[in-house]
Amino acid sequence: MSRVVRLGGDPPSPFEDRFGFGRVVAVDGTVFIGGTTSVTPDGMVLGETPREQAAEILRKIEHELGRVGATRDDVVLTRCYVTDISRYEEVGYAHGEFFGTVRPVMTMVGIVALVDPRMLVEIEAVAITSARS
Repeated sequence: MSRVVRLGGDPPSPFEDRFGFGRVVAVDGTVFIGGTTSVTPDGMVLGETPREQAAEILRKIEHELGRVGATRDDVVLTRCYVTDISRYEEVGYAHGEFFGTVRPVMTMVGIVALVDPRMLVEIEAVAITSARS
């Protein structure tokens, strides 16, 4: 029987309760990290550039993975949403610095906007670990 663990963000996004979502869902060793931005619980957006925001987001994702027994080495897929695709290299460099030789599958998509105009990047991740959640 599958065991599903659902966790809100730590710290939570200011949108979680209003929009009815959590940050992490783990099912039998597969971990899904929902779209994560650099927003703080009080609505501040950390980082002024796409690279700074991506680095903060990846730090947050690593923390969330640890809450369910996973690490960055378990990440197999990332999706990066960028509001100015001409600055894709900034996000790519932050991704490369964070993951190094892990090399998960990566998709980067240029989008019109995120929920707050100060947000320049949003990242999702999927990890697979042998640890049961």
